[in-house]
Amino acid sequence: MYGVKIKGVTELKELKELVMDNMKSKTFVELIVWQKAHQFVLSVYEKTKKYPNSEMFALVSQFRRAAVSIAANIAEGYRKTGNADKLRFLNIAQGSLEECRYYIILSNDLNYINETIKTELTTLIEDVSRLLNGYSKGIITSKNNPNNSSDSLTPLTP
Repeated sequence: MYGVKIKGVTELKELKELVMDNMKSKTFVELIVWQKAHQFVLSVYEKTKKYPNSEMFALVSQFRRAAVSIAANIAEGYRKTGNADKLRFLNIAQGSLEECRYYIILSNDLNYINETIKTELTTLIEDVSRLLNGYSKGIITSKNNPNNSSDSLTPLTP
């Protein structure tokens, strides 16, 4: 099996089970992909506090906005009833994730973060990326499988 670097998840089969569990959730807060994305946001906020003041309205602002956009688009897409809408928001989250990937590289190149922090942020964002890709693929698979109705992906209202 392929190794997956998500804490507590080592097999591709386990990742698929996580994706299916996420699809049965009642609120976006229960989604493991959202939880990891939120953890990334909190880490970005913590790390960027130490950036130079001259970056407050430049790199710090952009990095934080892009990080928040990942979790926010997962949350917003969660309540969409159509798979196309869900996938559109997850795709926006993926774009923001790649933007953050660049900000990690830039921050390291500008010596705002050291290698340890770069590795920590990169590990978090890779976890989010794997989960987000899995969640998206699960929706696509469900959409393309005639035995699965799109209603099975529609969140239950509490």
